[in-house]
Amino acid sequence: MSIVVVGSLGLDDVQTPHGSVKSVLGGSASYFSVAAQHFAPVALVAVVGSDFPTDYHELLKARGIGTEGLETVPGNTFHWAGRYGDDPNQAFTLTTELGVFQDFHPRLPESYRKAGFVFLANIDPELQLEVLRQSGGLKILDTMNFWIDGKRAELLRTLQEVDVVILNVQEARSLTGEPNLYKACEVISGFGPKVVVIKMGENGSFLHTPEDKFLLPAYPVERVVDPTGAGDTFAGGFVGWLARCARTDRDAWRQAMVMGTVMASFTIEDFSLRALMRANLKIVRERADRLRNLTQFPPQDESLQ
Repeated sequence: MSIVVVGSLGLDDVQTPHGSVKSVLGGSASYFSVAAQHFAPVALVAVVGSDFPTDYHELLKARGIGTEGLETVPGNTFHWAGRYGDDPNQAFTLTTELGVFQDFHPRLPESYRKAGFVFLANIDPELQLEVLRQSGGLKILDTMNFWIDGKRAELLRTLQEVDVVILNVQEARSLTGEPNLYKACEVISGFGPKVVVIKMGENGSFLHTPEDKFLLPAYPVERVVDPTGAGDTFAGGFVGWLARCARTDRDAWRQAMVMGTVMASFTIEDFSLRALMRANLKIVRERADRLRNLTQFPPQDESLQ
């Protein structure tokens, strides 16, 4: 099945203890798309300015990512500059320049409207709702504290229309006011989405569905170079796998969690999308097998009975 992603394409400046880069390809839609296209066809809806490098446009097309919904308008592309210290879980934003993204109103081409999966990256919830009214399929939403704090009512309205929500720990707690993540998931399910995925960084991820609860550790990475985009990459692997297997049963949800975790493990190993683009299905399968081995253990012996 095919996937549509609506989000940002941007140019990032990133500093970490391992070096720095300028004007590299970034944005939620880029990380999601490159991760998801390993498993299923992807088409993006985004906007860039006239300064967006032709090489980046060609890179997306070369990966087989649909760009019919990519608008180029006069002005500057969304630009983010950030710095990480020794703690890769903490990003310090130095600059955020919305550029043409500030006036972005996503319009889905007719050919996108029957996609089996729609991923709404962390844009304004009112824009997310506009997209939902143009699309069908399984609807997955991401958001951020900026919208949770600033447009809570609009976000809650949009959550009523989606099937799956993917949040990090802080976002889940801010949205619900509930410090216990298990209880927070139950509250979020009451808002509308029956499937809730919590990203916990180096502590793994948690899946909450009406039928299942699943806790998965992070894939062990020896050297974290740049965590930028890891959450969007996780979402890309997660949705990409669901589209590939065309199922939403218990095993499919759990397998999707594994694939999201594995794809995110590539992203953090290098700047921008470099490591993610070097990945292939053989390496993905090897990492998934290793993660499976890390989480298996024998049943209790009779001494505990």
